[in-house]
Formats: sequence, C-alpha cells, structure tokens
Amino acid sequence: MTRDHDEVVVSDQTAQLEQGYITEFLQRRGYTFATLRSLPQSDADALMKEASVYASARLTEVESRAHYVHDIHHAHDRRG
Repeated sequence: MTRDHDEVVVSDQTAQLEQGYITEFLQRRGYTFATLRSLPQSDADALMKEASVYASARLTEVESRAHYVHDIHHAHDRRG
C-alpha cells in the first residue's frame, strides 16, 4: 500500500468511528438521526453540536492511546 492509500484507510476508519460515537451519543439521549428530523431545527442543531463535541473528545482519547502504545513499542525496539 502507498502512503496515500494508508491515509485514506485511516481516514475512513476514523470517519466510521466518529459516526459511531455520534450515534452512541444520540442513542443515550433517546434519539436517532431519523428522529432528529422531528425536532425543531435549533434543537436538532444543538444536539448535533453536542454529539460532535462528544465524538471529537472520544476520537482524541483513542488517538492519544494509539500514540502511547506506539511509543511504548518503539521504546522497546530501541532498547532491544
């Protein structure tokens, strides 16, 4: 695989994970993407903003953990 292909795959996986976190947030609040349409636009927008912030925080957590694991593995490689 080329670097560009690797970046696209990671991007797709990140987008899927983000979508999952947004879906999770909405479900915890008792909504789905379909039921958001029944809300007043301002309420739906506010809920989606909250869901986006939640997803962003979770993605940051995942990325931080991935970097931590990567650093641990590379530190081990440098020693041995």
